[in-house]
Amino acid sequence: MGARFAVTGGREGWVRTTLTAVGVGLGVLLLLLCTAVPNVMASRSSVEDARYADLYSPDVPPRADNTLLIADADTTWHDDDVRGRFLEPEGTRAPLPPGVDRFPGKGEMVVSPALEKLLDSDDAQLLRERLPYRITGTIGERGLIGSHELVYYAGASGLTLSDTARVTRLTEFGRPDATAEKTDPVLLLMIAVVFVVLLTPVAVFIAAAVRFGGERRDRRLAALRLVGSDRGMTRRIAAGEALAGSLLGLAVGTGLFLLGRQKLGTSELLGVSVWPSYLDPAPALAALVVVAVPVAAVLVTLLAMRGVVVEPLGVVRAAKQRRRRLWWRLLPPLAGLAMLYPMIGQGHTNGNFNQYLVIGGVLMLLIGITALLPWVVEAVVVRLGRGPLSWQLAVRRLQLSSGTAARMVNGIAVAVAGAIALQMLFTGTQDQYTENTGQDPARVQMQVNFSGPRQLSGVEREFAGAKGVRTAVALARSQYGDSRRNPENSEGLTVGDCAALRELAALPSCKDGDVFVTRTRTGYEDPSNASQIALLKSGRQLYIDPTYDGAERGREVPWTVPANIRVVDARKDSLLNYTSLLVTPAALPAAAAPAVFSDGVYLRLDPSVPDSREYVRNVAARIDPLAQTFGWTAAQENGLYTSIRTGLFIGSAFVLALIGASLLVSQLEQLRERRKLLSALVAFGTRRRTLSMSVLWQTALPVGLGLVLATTVGVTLGVVLLKMTRTPVTMDWTSVLAMAGVGAAVVGVVTLLSLPPLLRMMRPAGLRTE
Repeated sequence: MGARFAVTGGREGWVRTTLTAVGVGLGVLLLLLCTAVPNVMASRSSVEDARYADLYSPDVPPRADNTLLIADADTTWHDDDVRGRFLEPEGTRAPLPPGVDRFPGKGEMVVSPALEKLLDSDDAQLLRERLPYRITGTIGERGLIGSHELVYYAGASGLTLSDTARVTRLTEFGRPDATAEKTDPVLLLMIAVVFVVLLTPVAVFIAAAVRFGGERRDRRLAALRLVGSDRGMTRRIAAGEALAGSLLGLAVGTGLFLLGRQKLGTSELLGVSVWPSYLDPAPALAALVVVAVPVAAVLVTLLAMRGVVVEPLGVVRAAKQRRRRLWWRLLPPLAGLAMLYPMIGQGHTNGNFNQYLVIGGVLMLLIGITALLPWVVEAVVVRLGRGPLSWQLAVRRLQLSSGTAARMVNGIAVAVAGAIALQMLFTGTQDQYTENTGQDPARVQMQVNFSGPRQLSGVEREFAGAKGVRTAVALARSQYGDSRRNPENSEGLTVGDCAALRELAALPSCKDGDVFVTRTRTGYEDPSNASQIALLKSGRQLYIDPTYDGAERGREVPWTVPANIRVVDARKDSLLNYTSLLVTPAALPAAAAPAVFSDGVYLRLDPSVPDSREYVRNVAARIDPLAQTFGWTAAQENGLYTSIRTGLFIGSAFVLALIGASLLVSQLEQLRERRKLLSALVAFGTRRRTLSMSVLWQTALPVGLGLVLATTVGVTLGVVLLKMTRTPVTMDWTSVLAMAGVGAAVVGVVTLLSLPPLLRMMRPAGLRTE
């Protein structure tokens, strides 16, 4: 009978059922997306393992009919990484990369669909210049971790194995020992908390959605009581109606998931894209969702019916309600704190976290908000009253149905509390997962590393002429010793012009032909550098590129330490601190030039020139297609830490969208319930502005109280999580207020969107009844 009421209750019944189905469907959509996350991670990891080629393995197989030479040719286009490989098959049975059906010839390449689309676009002229190969094919899904990944395989010839260039020979693709690495306990804690924080608001919202239209349903049940049904029967009918709505919600959510899966397969969010086939829910988790949602709907309905007395002459809801008790509402958060307390001080080297206690503790704390919020709203609104008419209307409405108002805000309060706690955890532990690179981005913006040693023959001029480059500094290095073979004392030297050497040391004056040795040097056991200064006595005979036993013979070029050698101070922010002997080119004999090699160039860029980094990458690719370019950064974050934070942002975006949609649906349902009342008030002369403000107050008051409670619980949970990871507790109030502000903004947008339907419901036609 309850199911029949859900689908055969006329227009009102269909509207109520539709709202419930949409609300539950949105929650089911997000739950199904979460159940697909394990498969997404496994699928991406599987593709990564399948196309893996170890470029640094010391065990290189001999050339054979089944071997392939492969070289790393990665590049960057603006902020997007482009994965590139040069391929040179050495036989007819050379292995093909996953997703590629034939090798591209020299001057050809096969590309991912996203890269092909990018290269065809009008604003990718610089990238086309960098990758001037003819496209002969497309990489299939088996070789790409996402639909928007930028990948190419280019044909090559003449690749050579060396110790410096990232070229290797392989007989097959794939990671031979694809074993999972042990993950930091703190990062595991973050993953667990992120999932709980993202999923709890969804569960809270589903519980609220199955109670859409609750007041009208209770009045209908009162009518059933009048014709003879007992209390148990009315509860079973209500449960049946909720069950029907939740089943329809399951169908709607599944449909939205199937439609969204195709859409997500063509989209990219925060640099992450997937294929639609990756979004397959884990069977066990999907079955859990299918069972849990209807069961939760029935349980929530039965629990809600315990607080409502359905009598034949009406529902005892409008009467003065019994004050809510506080003591049992404090039990969930206290139980959560008790579960988290044993984890204090764990993590890193102090043992692993018990994931069950962590998940249970965080869950209890967040659910505690849903238990406390109705009491808080009731306790506050009962003391309010005086004020403008709109204020009095809103307060009176909240006094009559504070539980309904709290249910609307539960989801956003839980989400904000979780977001505040996670923000505190991420901010507190950021230093632990951020490594200082020692680089100064204000001094050098880019660095180019060649694939192999390159003679210092004006290579910096190639970059100095590039658009957007202010200064190009090239330094070369070599070795010297006190004898031709197996020198007892040997050191390194750096060669560069005066401008380049000034990047390493404070030079009082400099001209070509000068030689300097720094008084100090970092990274050595003898920072005073006294032994090397004693070795570099004026007039002493030394040898450039000496020979060592077991190594290829050096050039053994005699070099006399000049009389003008000077001792100077090294710069603390030296670009290179490997060697302390600084030599200008004219100070070396011509025979030593072949023994002096440069492995990179440092660049200062003009920030006013757009795409200056792209011009540099193009020059580097023209000089050495296997050269690597880097942007200097002061700090570098741990990769997994960054991935978790990116996942949190993506999940938060979905949850916020869900909460916004759920609030809008809930608000419309509330307005629909009061349509006749609003029309009657307008008919009696109440101004529309007064009623609009009244609706705004009815939303703003619970939201404000909910955000205060969410901030309190979120800060408490954040402090506990930081204590668990042995991280000093510091409050970043800006982030806390920002999280609360985001929640308030979502509510504000929903309120604005609900104003047009509100004005429409105030029309006199709302009084019409049939």
